[in-house]
Order: sequence, then C-alpha cells, then structure tokens
Amino acid sequence: MLKLLILALAMTLTSLHAAPPPLTDAVRAELAPAGKLRAGMNLGNALFTQKDPATGALRGVSADLMRELGARLGVPVEFVVYDTPGQVADAAESNAWDVAVLAIEQARSRTIAFSPPMTEIEATYVVHKDSPLHAAADVDGAGVRIAVAEKAGYELYLTRTVRAATLIRTKGLPAGIELFNGRGADAIAALKPQLLESVALLHDARMVEGNFMIVNHGLGTPRGRPAAAAWLQAFVTDLVGAGFIARSIAANGVQGLSAVR
Repeated sequence: MLKLLILALAMTLTSLHAAPPPLTDAVRAELAPAGKLRAGMNLGNALFTQKDPATGALRGVSADLMRELGARLGVPVEFVVYDTPGQVADAAESNAWDVAVLAIEQARSRTIAFSPPMTEIEATYVVHKDSPLHAAADVDGAGVRIAVAEKAGYELYLTRTVRAATLIRTKGLPAGIELFNGRGADAIAALKPQLLESVALLHDARMVEGNFMIVNHGLGTPRGRPAAAAWLQAFVTDLVGAGFIARSIAANGVQGLSAVR
C-alpha cells in the first residue's frame, strides 16, 4: 500500500508541469533555421546575463536557459550579443536571432511571440533625499521628471501608464544616474536590484516605498514561427514546474530575481 501511495504521489507531482510536445521538423526548422540556436543575449541586465571579465564567456540565467534549450533541440548555441534589451527587441524582424529572454511587454508583442512568465522582478523609483515623494504612487505627478532607460520593458510600461509626470529617456541606467545626480531628473525608474547595486553611484538618494510594476520575463521568438512559439510555451512551463529556473537563479547567486510559482 505504501509503495502505491508513493507511486501515486510521484505521478501527481509529475503532472504538475507539462513536458514539451515532441520535437517536430517544423519546430527545429523554426527554432534553429541555420542548424544552430541563435540566442539573443542582452548585457544590459546583469540579473540574467554576465560576461566573465577574464575569458569573455557569458554566464547567468539566460545562458543556462539557452544551453538547456540547445541541448533539448540537439543543436549548438550561438550567442548573439547586444548591449541593451531594446536592441534585442528591435532586431526581432531582422532574422538576427531565434530566441531571447526579454521582459514581456505588449508593445513588443507585435513582433515577438512570448512564452508564459518565468521570473518576477520589482521595478521602482529612486528620488532625492529631500524629495517630497515617498511612495511609488506619488511619483506620477505634475512637474516630476523621471529618468528611465529607453526601450527597457519598464519604460514601455511607463510610456503607457504615466499620466502627469514627464519621462526623460536615457541611453541606459548609467546615463540616467548622471542626469539624476546633476538634478536634471527628480526620480530614476529601474529594476529594484539594479538600483540597489547602484547605491554608491547615487548622490543623496533614497528609494521610495513600494513599486510601480512587477516585471515578468519570458522566452521570446520572432513572430511568424507558430510551431516554435507553441513549443516554447510548453518548454517554459516544464522548466518552471521542474524548478530549473529557481535552481539557476540560486546557482548564479542572483539577488532580486524570483522564479514564478
């Protein structure tokens, strides 16, 4: 009886996550049309991708994901490297990459088919210590200038949702910090872990209470590849359910990034 109960429990746990459907010629042709998986890699988000300073090799959660995907497809992986997520998204229609980890954003869905969410990250604001703004909800006010990295997932969200404040789009977070330190902006919008890592660079700054959004990342493939998109949906569901994402986050020592549950 005990063995039967253990077997039943194992079957129940297995059924909590769906394995990807069988690999077909159409899936392989759409995910690796050149006989290899071209993975769009973004160096602008160190929560997912880091470059080894000694060897130049890429590591991190994104690298783990791409290598696992390549292994399942039975093809080599080629990293196609970009400086920012916006550059990755902009290249979706140029046939430069086959799959990428990006923030899931409706503005990008015109050209990119996304998997279900894999991860969660808080996005919030930093303001000057003498600012009257104390909560994230306070920042969208008349006369408030918000520095934000252009084409980041959270910038696309703020572009849709900010009503009273003014967005000042910068070429990445370092440019936003420089603008903020010079009092050219009243707040910086960014991922919370990035802001925490930048504390030493920020002058007389503090983080507001709460967040303005939860950023979800997923695997994306260019539109027009229906077999690849459907297979990636099940692939991500399988990885999340099996704990692959959570283990990769822990193994890479990433703080502030959580696997969805």
